Amino acid sequence: MAQGGLMDSFSTLIRTASHELHGEGGTSTFMSDLLGGRLGVRAYARYTEQLWFVYEALESTAEHLAADPVAGPFIRPELFRLSPLERDLAHLRGPGWRATLSALPTTRAYADRVRECAAHWSGGYVAHHYTRYLGDLSGGQIVRDRAEKMWGFARKGDGVRFYVFEGISNPAAFKRGYRALLDAVRVDDLEKQRIVAECKRAFALNIGVLRALGEEFPLSA
Repeated sequence: MAQGGLMDSFSTLIRTASHELHGEGGTSTFMSDLLGGRLGVRAYARYTEQLWFVYEALESTAEHLAADPVAGPFIRPELFRLSPLERDLAHLRGPGWRATLSALPTTRAYADRVRECAAHWSGGYVAHHYTRYLGDLSGGQIVRDRAEKMWGFARKGDGVRFYVFEGISNPAAFKRGYRALLDAVRVDDLEKQRIVAECKRAFALNIGVLRALGEEFPLSA
């Protein structure tokens, strides 16, 4: 960030911050073990369960933010993931899946932060919205592909519906439009810096969940 102002577009600043976090080792072995076939479908189901809590926090608060001047433009029903997640969990855990739902402490902290932002700081909500939805629209396709091949889910069927954005026919064009919305956000430079910082916090919260899952599903020696 330049002194006295932002030289780069807001979407570029956010994207750069995300790339920096990946480059600084902000990763977890859980996902590499899962996608590498070293963990089973039970670990995948547990991961999917944790996503439910985060997306429930994002989407149960979305309606009251629809008219918000900052967050409102980002409330796009074609992005909503809760219904596909619930179909996946019913497939993975059976019809009684709701009775067995349990959030890891790190997941609870993540969801609580999303709710806090939704209630008190719409810019922070946008940070979490961007980090989750664009991340799963992009990198999530790798997870879908690997899950289909490893566990025999039907292509884009139950078990991987979370990663299938049926309302978005052109993901690349959608992401360009989303970034244009970021660039059009009417907040000052200080607030943009705060939102970028919250994106970093969202990334760290997600990594915390993955690390906790890694502890729950350690590889055998």
